[in-house]
Amino acid sequence: MATQDFLVELGTEELPPKALKPLSDALTAGITQGLTDAGIGFGEVESFAAPRRLAVRVRNLADAQPDKSVEKRGPAVKAAFDDAGNPTRALTGFATSLGVTPDQLDTLETDKGAWVVFRTVENGRPTVELMPELVEQALAGLPIPKRMRWGSYRTEFVRPVHWAIMLFGNKIIDTPIMGLNPGNKTRGHRFHCPKSLIVPTPGDYEVVLKQEGYVIADFAERREQIRAGVIALAEKEAGGKAVIDEDLLDEVTALNEWPVPLMGRFEERFLEVPAEALISSMKEHQKYFHVVTAAGDMLPLFITVANLQSKDPAQVISGNEKVIRPRLSDAAFFYETDRKTRLEDRIDQLKLIVFQEKLGSLYDKSVRVAALAKKIAAAIGSDPALAERAAMLAKTDLVTEMVLEFTDLQGIMGQYYAEHDGEAGDVAKALNEQYMPRFAGDDLPTTLTGCAVAIADRLDSLVGLFGINQPPSGTRDPFALRRASLGVLRIIIERELPLDLQTCCQWAEDNFTVLTEQNTAATVVDYMLERFRAHYDEQGIGAEVFLAVHARRPTKPLDFDRRVKAVEAFRQLPEALALAGANKRVSNILTKQGGDTVGETVDKNLLQDQAEQALAEHISQQADKVLPLFEQGNYAAALTSLASLREPVDKFFDDVMVMAEDEAIRHNRLAMLNQLRNLFLRVADISLLPTAS
Repeated sequence: MATQDFLVELGTEELPPKALKPLSDALTAGITQGLTDAGIGFGEVESFAAPRRLAVRVRNLADAQPDKSVEKRGPAVKAAFDDAGNPTRALTGFATSLGVTPDQLDTLETDKGAWVVFRTVENGRPTVELMPELVEQALAGLPIPKRMRWGSYRTEFVRPVHWAIMLFGNKIIDTPIMGLNPGNKTRGHRFHCPKSLIVPTPGDYEVVLKQEGYVIADFAERREQIRAGVIALAEKEAGGKAVIDEDLLDEVTALNEWPVPLMGRFEERFLEVPAEALISSMKEHQKYFHVVTAAGDMLPLFITVANLQSKDPAQVISGNEKVIRPRLSDAAFFYETDRKTRLEDRIDQLKLIVFQEKLGSLYDKSVRVAALAKKIAAAIGSDPALAERAAMLAKTDLVTEMVLEFTDLQGIMGQYYAEHDGEAGDVAKALNEQYMPRFAGDDLPTTLTGCAVAIADRLDSLVGLFGINQPPSGTRDPFALRRASLGVLRIIIERELPLDLQTCCQWAEDNFTVLTEQNTAATVVDYMLERFRAHYDEQGIGAEVFLAVHARRPTKPLDFDRRVKAVEAFRQLPEALALAGANKRVSNILTKQGGDTVGETVDKNLLQDQAEQALAEHISQQADKVLPLFEQGNYAAALTSLASLREPVDKFFDDVMVMAEDEAIRHNRLAMLNQLRNLFLRVADISLLPTAS
């Protein structure tokens, strides 16, 4: 089958920069899925995205769908003909519905009888007919929260669409899309090339735009060109290092078609303001990259990326310097003003800010968190007084001028202001560390005081919201409780804190007087333990390992983690499959015999067969060896030792009838199996692991 390259481009007004890459990816995925569903053969699918365009190119696209065999079953042969062999109304009706005569039908023999069938070959539709439909479907599926109309068009899109290209080879597919008749003309840079450009074939697309139109259409190429240009400019002009924030780089890439990095300066006096405030001002409002020395100290420089090649770059730089100066002046003013009022003098202002209607103000939350952090600090060997103090000050920077203007600086400015106020070092750090980890993979608190406040703050939210029956539901999680749960688990595990979730959640519950739900602490613990599933899935640890440990419901996260790691290591042993199967068999036997009513006391005088005597001896030896390991939390060594039970367990089940007729012997054997199972249950329910077939 013949193939050609295909190209579709939508030319628009400037697209939202943060949405550009997601829109491009979704369009590419939609067209790819559409081609796959239609059964059309194709090669590489390439995406292009710039401020005024979205495009997709498909290499080696087949010129038609493949022909498809079609078989439609009609009535049974017995019902299709009468006794004289003439077609019945059932048969003629079936044939008429298909536009054929009865003699054009075949029969199909099956194990349930013979049937009349119609067989034909359905010719595949030409690609030029299919592509407009597939493109429209892909466009309709784009993640656009709010679509807009323009002019007299009924078409809706994220921004007005002004031109369209749809090419198959060098042929224009002129079927309308987005209310426009596609052609083979694109448009260049708004200033450098404000005219139409002909794209002869899909393969010429990005070449024409770059060489004639001053547009780098490939998002990834443009992104890396900006990165390299910004880095080189910082080194060349200042001997410094440009700090590249990946999200900012994506946004700047989405704002430029022909990027030109330029370096500007600001007054050194602004360096007295915390660097984070300067960076936030430059990054969020102006989309500038900042520059640091080799030691990481901030320089009074910034790099902007212009969307044109100016004849007078100095004028562009001067304009950017004029724009950033009042921004930095505001930051300096806020910083100077905020330091005139101590954080502790701002505590009462928190009474005016509602945390949650039923759970009270931020002041109420601070009082609860302070009480909880104090207990947690004592439990982890930290200073309770410092944790309590930090928790009471934790939210006070939210009412400072700086944080009201730059909300992403919450906690960061709290630390600066606390240090200025002369607060203890751990207290000041905790004001920033309370928010750690802010996202997956983020740093954790470095101080125990910070750990105590971070955990207490999250647990207060979890217990409070669950306690008034407002848990997360579906994709709705306005208080980010899922992230809060994972944050608590990470802090406890990675900082190796000896905390019990049940105890901590009960402490948190005791601080409330407004909760309406029963057993809130236990509900929150179950919710948090369930978060472990995704946590271990990211580490490549199977769900069956998580479920085996979860079945025992250990409520100390550090202990839970050690069990999971031990079971994962055990699962790799050659004995694991057989022992998991044996545990499942033992579990089934004990369940049928009343489960909890079966004891563990074994009478050696009732052990008759050599296999059961050997197993009893091995279980006794292993108990002496592994019980101290369990007490130490050394689950990996214990499970490795228990793996030696495979052979005597297999021998026992091969040679011994558990359900002996003699009641005393039967109960003795059940007690021995209960001993065996309970040894493993000290770690996990390994009967939930995959077993040998």
